Order: sequence, then structure tokens, then C-alpha cells
Amino acid sequence: METKQNSWQHADEWWIKEFLLLLLVEFGLVVWGIKFIVQPFVSQWFNNDLYAGTFLGLIMAIVLLVSIYIIALRPNRLTWGEVGVRSFDPKRWKLIIIGTIVLMIGVVVITLITSLVGNTWENSKTEALQDNISIHGVLIALVSAAVISPIYEEIFYRGFLFRWFRTRIGFGGAALFSSLIFSIVHIPTYNVIPVAFFSGLIFAFAYEKTASIWPAVIIHGLSNGIMVLLTTIP
Repeated sequence: METKQNSWQHADEWWIKEFLLLLLVEFGLVVWGIKFIVQPFVSQWFNNDLYAGTFLGLIMAIVLLVSIYIIALRPNRLTWGEVGVRSFDPKRWKLIIIGTIVLMIGVVVITLITSLVGNTWENSKTEALQDNISIHGVLIALVSAAVISPIYEEIFYRGFLFRWFRTRIGFGGAALFSSLIFSIVHIPTYNVIPVAFFSGLIFAFAYEKTASIWPAVIIHGLSNGIMVLLTTIP
């Protein structure tokens, strides 16, 4: 018998229209428009890639979350709970801790392997932080990487995209395709793509087991925060 807890895995209120429109917003407006066209001007304005990246991250979060509400939620009279913004069983903290550990081990292994390939591209925000390490800079980087990015990315990539695929092709296909899309948006930081794909699988698994995006947000935030702190080590 299907319970309310797992009913989200088998049915949703969306059609292909919502899926394509939100992909258009993500790749057309957020990635291409903001990340590639607007970012150079904002970087020049701030004269600091860390500040510019954090500001643009906030703008991207607002654009994407407003788009989800306008395209996927409001027309169907749905709440944010439909994209996983709901509480989870406190017993799931064990899954969060294990998921974070597995993710960090995977990141180390993947990073070691990709470092052998060479010709990688560093994130401009990471370079800016490393060039001028300060408490103020580290705090801004943590807010950007461990708070802003995990919240809006998990709502979109797991709450909407993973769920959209989940109701149509099952867990395996949903985890694969949502993680693949999640990886593609990290171009041109090519050395991050394998890590992003692996991370996407972990986040999808956390959402699958808890029916909430918050465990994935926490794992995402913790891992990003740890990596930010590691970049400050001489």
C-alpha cells in the first residue's frame, strides 16, 4: 500500500511544459545569461571574484526559486512541500552524517584521479579567496558555498528535476539524469564535473530516503563548507 511518505515518488502535477521551461530558465537565463554574460561586468564592478560570485549566486538563487514558484507551483496551486521543502525524521541524521563522510571520501578520490589529467580550471571564487585569505573572506565564501548554493540547487535539482524524472523513469534513471544535468552546469570548471556528478547521486539518494530536500541541503552545505575551509590551508 502506498503511503503519503512515498506517494511523491510515483506521481506529480507537472507536464513536459514545466520541465522544459525550467530547464530554459536554468540554462538560458541563469547559466548563459548570468554566469557567462553578466558575470564579467559584475566582477569588474566589484573588482573581486569572491564578492562578485557571491552576489551573482544570490541573484541566481532568487531567479531560479521565483521561476519554480511561477512555473511549477503557483499555476497548479502547489506548496513548496511539493519540491521537498518539508521536515524530515530526526532519525535520518545518521544518513546525513554517513552521506557527508562518503561524499568527502569520494571527493578526495575523484580529485586525486582528475589531478593526474591536468589542464583543469579553478573556480574564480576559490582563487580569489586563496589570493587574499581573511576572516571576512572566509565567512562570505561559507555563506555562498554552504548556505546559498545548497538551498536553491537542491530545491531545483532534487526537489524538482530529480522528482520529475523519478515519477517517470524510477530512482536509477532520475538520479542519473538529474546528476548529469547538475554536472553540466558546472562548465567550464571541468575538474569539478566528476565531483558534481558523484555529489548529485548522494544528494538524490538522501532525498529518496527522506522525502525532504533538507538532508541533501545539509550534506551539500557541510561538504562545500569543508572544501572552502580546506582551500584556506597554506
